[in-house]
Amino acid sequence: MKAVCWNGTEDVRVETVPDPGLLSQKDVIIKTTLTAICGSDLHLYGGHIPGMRPGDILGHEFMGEVVETGREVRNLKKGDRVVVPFAIACGACYFCRHELYTQCDNSNPNAWMLEKLNGYGSAGLFGYSHLYGGYAGGQAQFVRVPFADVGPVKVSNGAQGLSDEKVLFLSDIFPTGYQAAEQCDIKPGDTVAVWGCGPVGQFAMMSARLLGAERIIGIDRFTERLRMAQETCGADTIDYSKSPDLIEEIKELTGGMGPDACIDAVGMEAHGTALAGLYDRAKQAVHLLLDRPTVLRQCIQACRKGGTVSIPGVYTGPLDKVPIGAAFGKGLTLRMGQTNVQKYLRPLLEKIERGEIDPSFVITHRFNLSDAPYAYQLFREKQDGCIKVVLDPSNGRRGE
Repeated sequence: MKAVCWNGTEDVRVETVPDPGLLSQKDVIIKTTLTAICGSDLHLYGGHIPGMRPGDILGHEFMGEVVETGREVRNLKKGDRVVVPFAIACGACYFCRHELYTQCDNSNPNAWMLEKLNGYGSAGLFGYSHLYGGYAGGQAQFVRVPFADVGPVKVSNGAQGLSDEKVLFLSDIFPTGYQAAEQCDIKPGDTVAVWGCGPVGQFAMMSARLLGAERIIGIDRFTERLRMAQETCGADTIDYSKSPDLIEEIKELTGGMGPDACIDAVGMEAHGTALAGLYDRAKQAVHLLLDRPTVLRQCIQACRKGGTVSIPGVYTGPLDKVPIGAAFGKGLTLRMGQTNVQKYLRPLLEKIERGEIDPSFVITHRFNLSDAPYAYQLFREKQDGCIKVVLDPSNGRRGE
């Protein structure tokens, strides 16, 4: 089969690799019908996540058709159309029973690596380094899906006119944006500010609106992202690259109080124009720092007293110069973590079916799987107004 393989920093290639097979009777094999490039994939592309090996298959946003099942799979059968969560969960451990699926104790065979880094292990992830299990990802014509009764959600063929593009993002970024907004404990009349108007930021803004926020503020520097935030999410927007003092501008927009909640939808590769941002970039460039916490600092500084900072943006290591004293002094609540997608799959699918949201609005570019190297570069450099890329791996038969 054909698959998108990591071969080093900024080096992805479409290669012919062996087809996946069942390794457990709880597995299924999916024929991928649509997959996508996520902002988190760019962390791998840029060489910022340890534990990658040449030949690793990328991708964690994918869906497709079940073509083979293990004997112990009860919920799925051959021919089912499914969306697959990016995190792999056993469904039986303490954390899965409490809907903390990304903290699963049983799905990551390399949990010991994360224990050394973070003190505890967490769930396996598709296509996201050997720290998270070394599982082959979904930017491929076929994918092995472990614990298949726990993760994938069935989507009826043709039901409600739901195309693959409408449901694909249930695999990650729609639930990620929704969890980020839900973590803000939004009340009627609240103002929510979102840093980063990329795909996750767009879904965070849309979800905040669905959850009752009265006002949304979107912060970015790319015109096409800010325009989408305005037109699709009804957000007030700020181009931070043109703001002489971003925090003061946000205060002015909120009557001096600051937003009720701030969402960091950027994470470890934030671009800052002030001295602190340049400092972060310099330290990361010489490998003295894994993450650039520019946005996290700004969220803490801007949020109103007693407010909430929600962090869906990915961070991987210790952070430098984070104003934890300000967070303490203001009595802020900080909530964060990988998204427990399985918790949200069916409720959000129902919202799509009812027409409350069409997640395909974020798609700006469509390519064949063979175009993945170009698509990664385009997405990374945000060229041609690129906000979200989907890849079509069709026309593949097992064994090709």
